[in-house]
Amino acid sequence: MLRSMYSGVSGMRGFQTKLDVIGNNIANVNTVGFKAGRVMFKDILSQSMSGVTASAEGDQGGVNAKQIGLGVTVAAIDTLHTPGSAMTTGKSTDLRIDGDGFFAVSPGGDGEQVYLTRAGNFDLDANRQLVNADGMFVLDSGGGIIQLDEEVTAFSISQTGEIISIGADGLAAPTGVFIAVTVVANPGGLEKVGGNLYRMTPNANPDGELEELGQASDPETGSGAIVSGQLEMSNVDLTNEFTEMIVAQRGFQSNSRIITTSDEILQEVVNLKR
Repeated sequence: MLRSMYSGVSGMRGFQTKLDVIGNNIANVNTVGFKAGRVMFKDILSQSMSGVTASAEGDQGGVNAKQIGLGVTVAAIDTLHTPGSAMTTGKSTDLRIDGDGFFAVSPGGDGEQVYLTRAGNFDLDANRQLVNADGMFVLDSGGGIIQLDEEVTAFSISQTGEIISIGADGLAAPTGVFIAVTVVANPGGLEKVGGNLYRMTPNANPDGELEELGQASDPETGSGAIVSGQLEMSNVDLTNEFTEMIVAQRGFQSNSRIITTSDEILQEVVNLKR
């Protein structure tokens, strides 16, 4: 069987994966805090027809190896953690991180199972606890649940993530409660689990351990400042995505032509017996 046919099949599979990633990016163009993905390719091990011949000075020249590539495969599907554009909402519980940090949320609020997110569309539930859209608790810098006292009639959030309460008397007072912001050594190593959430992995932080939850605007960690009343939108660039879609479509068509051409050659070989 012709090697070119299997090379064409590998190319079609690779570009199908690229189209899958592009489709997911475009579908999430308006998803808060979404980070786009990209596909990188690498060639498969080449088959050597003949090896290298060393040169001998004054006797013979060197000869290069003769190798035939066996196709392409997916090298990586990267998550691009570039910042998305800011959308102003005016809602005090809508938060955006102007930096490289992540919010920490937990379904139980005990800090045992912690997820990271860039989506800051938070709200207060009936018990005045700060939660995300799925009801997970937003953690403070100590790893606990953020809950406002009943005496607090209004509040604001500073750039450091501290909640500033406004009582019935109209006076503002710092609460000493900070919304947790943590940084990751390799954000691309985080695992997407759906719902705009990421899970820690051994390739994101050493030993897969979550760094100690800290505060925003920390110059030592570079976590960035918290901006209240804004949300970080998706970083998907539609111009780039549609351009890559055209490239993937043409690549898919070209590899399919390799398969049909290889099939025609095999048909000619079969017809030699007639």
